[in-house]
Amino acid sequence: MDYSIVLPAYNEESYLPDTLDSLSRCMAGLPDAKGEIIVVDNNSTDRTAAVSTSKGARVTFEKERGIGKARNRGALEASGELLFFVDADTIVPEKTFFEAYELMSLGKAGAGGSILRFDQIHGKAFLGLLLPRFWNWVSRTFKLAAGSFIFCRKDVFRACSGFPEKLYAGEEIFFSRKAKAFCRRTGTSFRILTENPVVTSSRKLLWHSGPSIFLSMLLLLVFPLAIRSRKLCSFWYERPEEGGKSS
Repeated sequence: MDYSIVLPAYNEESYLPDTLDSLSRCMAGLPDAKGEIIVVDNNSTDRTAAVSTSKGARVTFEKERGIGKARNRGALEASGELLFFVDADTIVPEKTFFEAYELMSLGKAGAGGSILRFDQIHGKAFLGLLLPRFWNWVSRTFKLAAGSFIFCRKDVFRACSGFPEKLYAGEEIFFSRKAKAFCRRTGTSFRILTENPVVTSSRKLLWHSGPSIFLSMLLLLVFPLAIRSRKLCSFWYERPEEGGKSS
């Protein structure tokens, strides 16, 4: 197996079909490479597993809720030497996927990520437009990958001991820092792709008010140890009852 795509998923039956279809198109564009998609069902209560299987993905399970733990479970099951971590509500452009694959397979990069944009802004210009733009500036400037799309060679992943499992937010930042350091030591690079941003769901703009989102971000800035508390990171884990995909 040349590469493995890992998707952590908790109750994602609404978003998974589009995400898996986009990844299937990416895979079809690499006919000479053998790949697989692994969906990590993170103790879902909906049809996440059934939807994933119907789309041709391999399903594995991680009972304990946690994004780092789910990603690590998928990596443990992965057969590929090149790893892609994609959120279940994220569409990856084919050109971005191909670029990441080429960089790793040619030894030009050991790990990296991509800038992003929201699928919709729901009339919230500051949060829908300025917030992603600010993150993209941080990502490009400090070489930090967003959790929605991360790629790395398996040796880099192992050297970093995977994603920290005791953190309930920001685990991709800690992984990025360790991966960058390893890449520097081994003479390769950590790349942030900027030409074709991945498209991730803006559903939290509907689930939470502007002040609530701002306070959640402020909490982590003022009290960084909050990322070790599931309760204090409820913004990332709790969701309202959904009647389907946000519109």
